[in-house]
Amino acid sequence: MRDAQRVLDLVLALAVLPVALPLALAVAALVRIGMGPPVLFRHTRTGLKGRLFTLYKFRTMRASGGDDEARLTMVGRLLRSLSLDELPQLWNVLRGDMSLVGPRPLLPQYLGRYTPEQARRHEVRPGITGLAQVSGRNALGWSEKFTLDVWYVDHRSVALDLRILLRTVTAVVRRAGVSAPGAATMPEFMGEPACPVHPEERRCATS
Repeated sequence: MRDAQRVLDLVLALAVLPVALPLALAVAALVRIGMGPPVLFRHTRTGLKGRLFTLYKFRTMRASGGDDEARLTMVGRLLRSLSLDELPQLWNVLRGDMSLVGPRPLLPQYLGRYTPEQARRHEVRPGITGLAQVSGRNALGWSEKFTLDVWYVDHRSVALDLRILLRTVTAVVRRAGVSAPGAATMPEFMGEPACPVHPEERRCATS
């Protein structure tokens, strides 16, 4: 499956480049005029098997000015709502850091906060889009996202990737779930809440 997915990534990424490159240049100019340099946002994220890589996005926030809500610019909101800030990640796909479809790459500090089941999301390359992104995006809680990520790991196929890519077009048009309720993007993942464990079933005991 991994080889087939890699072929799909390369074929589709190269196919969209003639459209993506002029669009990316236009977005870069918009960011440069609206926010000044730098145009790109570079950040370390966790990839396949927990390896770290540099993720590229168009910048959507001011360098300073308070919390994320205050730093997010009008141009940035537009780019995020249309997912245009993700365009530079096609370079990550061509490099092999990412796939077109997979669990979204998250921050390295989350590595020690996952349950063993949640950590299975790193058994595949992270994606520009994924099952969680077409199922609610940031309107979902972390646990819901990770459940969908692991389901994808267990059921991934080229056919599933194509279905997710098609659903991504609809999700982008609808612009739903761009921000979590009460947040500019998504609150930091702090790990699963502690709970009493049922001694026999090895799960959280309910009252």
